[in-house]
Amino acid sequence: MQPISMTLADTFGRTATDLRLSLTDKCDLRCTYCMPAEGLPWLPKPDLLTDDELVRLVRIGVSRLGIREVRLTGGEPLIRPNLTGPDGIVARLARLSPRPEISLTTNAVALARLAEPLKAAGLDRVNISLDTLDPAVFKTLTRRDRHAAVLAGIEAAARAGLTPVKINTVLMRGINDYEAVSLLRWCLDHGYELRFIEQMPLDAQHHWDRAKMVAADEILDRLGRAFRLTPAAEPRGSAPAETWLVDGGPAVVGVIGSVTRPFCGDCDRVRLTADGQVRTCLFAREESDLRALLRGGADDAKIAESWRIAMLGKKAAAGIGEPGFVQPDRPMSAIGG
Repeated sequence: MQPISMTLADTFGRTATDLRLSLTDKCDLRCTYCMPAEGLPWLPKPDLLTDDELVRLVRIGVSRLGIREVRLTGGEPLIRPNLTGPDGIVARLARLSPRPEISLTTNAVALARLAEPLKAAGLDRVNISLDTLDPAVFKTLTRRDRHAAVLAGIEAAARAGLTPVKINTVLMRGINDYEAVSLLRWCLDHGYELRFIEQMPLDAQHHWDRAKMVAADEILDRLGRAFRLTPAAEPRGSAPAETWLVDGGPAVVGVIGSVTRPFCGDCDRVRLTADGQVRTCLFAREESDLRALLRGGADDAKIAESWRIAMLGKKAAAGIGEPGFVQPDRPMSAIGG
């Protein structure tokens, strides 16, 4: 094992230890707040990192740069071939030293089939996107009739031990905002951890409207009418979610107020896109190309140094709502959440 020789520190005193690794920009849903009904121009296959390239970059990150957590994202990461099995991506990442914690963010459409193989390969836990308990609303939001498949995937994740199973929900005014209480009650009944996320300006259509966003304060107000919420005793630290005990605990609910309660000052994340670009922030407008170094014959030390230098350009804050804020060209599906 190569000793850790440097860290992914920026100029504001933050150090990235959590890598969000996008496996693909493709998705099998067409959520209205993410992409148009016809989809998007996908990345050409030759532009995507190969399995070996993905694993090599993560190995450099954990062995030389202090990465301790890896979150597999997309698009929809379960679309990526060769995830499971002893020689699949997850198993290869789990064999790295020091071993990172490995999690995955998914829409769960394919999770009923893959939960057990993913757990066997070494996946630790999952975050699952679910915005509604109503199949009709789900079909309207996602333009696909896959609500039952998602619920089956969530149940399979819990059975497989991919715990804690965390549910991510985006509330949209006039669409599903009335479901805040019922979603939390459902998660409490099933033993899942619910996280509400403010809708962010990361849609491909650039139609985000702050006035239509259901903000953290409003979410908490709605929940507070049905449950007794008290701040969790443990500090949030670098976690994006502020958490509250529900009716005295031990169950908790989280709210990620990316827009109205930004947590940039404690951010410990760095992102790699499916085509090998370092992004220091979801809202960054600059990228640093590691794929070219990989394919140009650079050694691990050169790649690590280039990655470290890229992090020095991380800005103090995302800047949503500030004068001059411009939404990034890439949508969330191409960045990787």
